[in-house]
Order: sequence, then structure tokens, then C-alpha cells
Amino acid sequence: MSLALVHSRAQVGVSAPAVSVEAHLANGLPALTLVGLPEATVKESKDRVRSAILNSGLEFPARRITLNLAPADLPKDGGRFDLAIALGILAANGQFPIAALDEVECLGELALSGAIRSVQGVLPAALAAREAGRALVVPQENAEEACLASGLVVFAVGHLLELVAHFNGQIPLNPYAANGLLLQIRPYPDLNEVQGQQAAKRALLVAAAGAHNLLFSGPPGTGKTLLASRLPGLLPPLDEREALEVAAIQSVASHVPLSSWPQRPFRHPHHSASGAALVGGGSRPQPGEITLAHHGVLFLDELPEFERRVLEVLREPLESGEIVIARAKDKIRFPARFQLVAAFVREHA
Repeated sequence: MSLALVHSRAQVGVSAPAVSVEAHLANGLPALTLVGLPEATVKESKDRVRSAILNSGLEFPARRITLNLAPADLPKDGGRFDLAIALGILAANGQFPIAALDEVECLGELALSGAIRSVQGVLPAALAAREAGRALVVPQENAEEACLASGLVVFAVGHLLELVAHFNGQIPLNPYAANGLLLQIRPYPDLNEVQGQQAAKRALLVAAAGAHNLLFSGPPGTGKTLLASRLPGLLPPLDEREALEVAAIQSVASHVPLSSWPQRPFRHPHHSASGAALVGGGSRPQPGEITLAHHGVLFLDELPEFERRVLEVLREPLESGEIVIARAKDKIRFPARFQLVAAFVREHA
């Protein structure tokens, strides 16, 4: 059969919609056509995939290849579809059984040697794959992050040949066993390190107990920033649901895989930050400082120095707990539940 279907996941905000990679081989002059609203990085995958297959000692079919990334109206970007495209071509060419792809989803960027590199946004894809009841194939660097979705079968691979041998039944891969990412907890800054400031310390305790926002004022150098940085350590630990939400945001925003169990974030944007930096967005929507402070603390130092329109964007997330960014065909929602701590300088009279 010259038609294969591989399951994968796109990245839209902090969600991971399903993408089906369809590969069809037909007679005709050798060519490779990629359709399905791919952006530049996805279009470049044609050359990466061809080199990876050939350098792995596998056969790249000298036929007319058509690749479709469905749904066609969902923008696709990044190198996360490289592995799924390569597997679709190999399965359609009969180099391993097509049925082996039915119960797995694949994420990974291919090097020209056939090695599989890490990608962003693995945790949202892992949570979605768990809901769909499929196993997830990820690069080795992303395996610990994917295992945060408890109950999901994760296969960690470092090279394309390992996966082909697994699907052929030659060298089956064992499901990845997590090495204890859940136990790597870093300590928060301790309030005991702050000398004096009894009234400010009590204000922090009241704010932490009641989930209140807080405003510090005082002369320069009195410890407003130091005190604000101690608030996350006074808040209760993240439960599993909250931790997965924070980890999913970090997975989307960071260029490196998660290395530790997430904690309550403390974000401290500069007073020259724009409204877009706080809210997020862009052609490829990314979370801003407000979303990065989800279930944590957003600290605005030198409050009067922020532009008025920047402060205005805080109103909606403080009221609704989310940020909605409208695009041409849909709306992207970012979670935004945080405690706001602001500070400004008040000179002595």
C-alpha cells in the first residue's frame, strides 16, 4: 500500500491540536510536495527528512511523494513534524508495517544524520495523547517532561533507526521509565532571611493566606523587591493539576526541556516592557509575562514608570483569570491566575 497515516500534534498557545500526516507515493517523476498550510520551518523539513533517511541507510523512494498535514486550515510550524513525515514516507514505501502507526503519536525534529532532536511544547501534546488513548514517541531529551502526564506510555528514541527497528519488531523499545523529575524540588527564597520589616512581613503573610494582591511603597533600598521575592515561598505547594498547568506553559515558552518539577513562578518584568510583552501573542502565539506568572506572583517594580496602556491590560486577566488573543479564524486562550505585587518609591517627606 502506498498510503500511510501518522498521528502528531501541533502547538497553538498552550494546547496541542491533533495533526494527521498523510503520505502518498505515486508513479511519476521523483518529487516531494508538502501541503496543509505549512510555514517555512515545516517546508524545510523536506530536505531534513530526505537526508536523514538516506544517512540512516534506509531507502528514500524515487517516486512522486505527496504529504498532507491535516487539518488543512490549521497553521503548522516548527520542526516537530519531521519524525512523523519520515515515518509516513517509510511506511508508505513498505519499510515497516503501516498498522504499527495506528496507536502512537510522534514528535521530533530530525538531524541530517537521522538523530532525533528535542522540540518545544511536549507536555501539552503528552496530555492530549493521553486523552486520545495513544502512546507518544518523543526525543530522549523530552522523555522526562512527557512522563509528567501520568498513565501515558512514552517511547524515548534518539535515532530514526531505533524507531524503524521497533516498528519492524526487530528490536522492540521498552516504555520509558521516569527517573524522578517529580522529586527535584528547588527551595524558595526564605522570608527568615529578611531582617526587620515586621509590618511588611505581616502584609506578605496576610496576602499569602488570602490570595490578595499587594502594594509596597517606601524609600529606595528598603527591601521591597527582596520582600516580594519571598511571597511564592509562603504560598501552598502546587497540586498536581496546577503543576501540570504551570509545566505546560513552561514547556511552550522554553527552548529547553523541563529539568525539574515546576514551582510557583515569580516574574519580574522591567518597567519598559510593552503591553504585548505582558499579554503575549505574535504570529506564532506565545505566552507573555502574565501567563508565565500563572499560579505564581507577578511583580511590577517602579509601578508609576509603566505606561498607562500597559497597566490597563492587567484589568481583564485580574478579573477573568485568562487572556484571550483573537486571530483570523479562532481565539487562543492563555491561563492567567496570579497574585499581583507592585512597588513604587516614596521619598521621605
